[in-house]
Amino acid sequence: MASAGQTYRPAGRRARSGSRRSWVGWQFVGPFMAVFALVFLAPIAYSLYLSVFRTQLIGGTTFVGLENYANALSDPQFWSAFGRVAIFLAVQVPIMLFLALLIALAIDSGRLYGSAFFRISVFLPYAVPAVVATLMWGFMYGTRFGLVGNLNEAFGISLPDPLSPDLILASIGNIVTWEFVGYNMLILYSALRVVNPSLYEAAAIDGAGQLRIITAIKLPALRGPLLIATIFSIIGSFQLFNEPTILKTLAPNSITTYFTPNLYAYSLSFAGQQFNYAATVAIVMGVITMIVAYLVQLRATRKAV
Repeated sequence: MASAGQTYRPAGRRARSGSRRSWVGWQFVGPFMAVFALVFLAPIAYSLYLSVFRTQLIGGTTFVGLENYANALSDPQFWSAFGRVAIFLAVQVPIMLFLALLIALAIDSGRLYGSAFFRISVFLPYAVPAVVATLMWGFMYGTRFGLVGNLNEAFGISLPDPLSPDLILASIGNIVTWEFVGYNMLILYSALRVVNPSLYEAAAIDGAGQLRIITAIKLPALRGPLLIATIFSIIGSFQLFNEPTILKTLAPNSITTYFTPNLYAYSLSFAGQQFNYAATVAIVMGVITMIVAYLVQLRATRKAV
């Protein structure tokens, strides 16, 4: 018998009630899961399917297993593209994050005149589409029609060509830094704004200067946001595509069809009609990106512990 104040509910009714609650939960999660499966899982599954086949003019489509992956891992053009973005990552990302950190610390210090305007000005390039930004910088780089050419004529000098094969990667790094330094600055600045002000007051009472406050309070608080910004930057570096693709029309002798892995996969697919091999290159590059991002996260987590 049910005790006083309790209502007896049969087991079957309780089971039906729990089942209804679970279905209500799936109704909330279902739309997201459907979109996730459609735009994320399905393309990956289709790429995996393409990567184990080969389509030829004579013979049609045949199953080749892992042969495409073996060819990709021994492809000198793929490794040349990978080495290029690896150098880009090793040089451009630390410079960009260092600048973003300096700007965030300067704005958060409260000693920068017009900090609100300065913050918006630094973030504004991120709002410019990558295509527009690349075209703008590309025409500025021009030695015959752009800013570099105008400076050469005005001062009678001969500045290095930013679109030359030796400088094109640095020129792309400058464009990417200009685009994303404000985005990373905003991540770091937002993290600084949630630090408890009492920590600064206690440090000031103990006689700590600004440098000591930065090293003892602000930088430890930025460990997590810096990790996030680093991982995003690693992924973005390995996915480098827009800037070299657009600059290729301005500097065809400096940017090859395999300048970056993504550009290589694009050229294989749309110019060479090698859809299966292009899918293989994309998958290999995706796996490498995940491994590098995971290793960076693992190393940062161990240092934090």
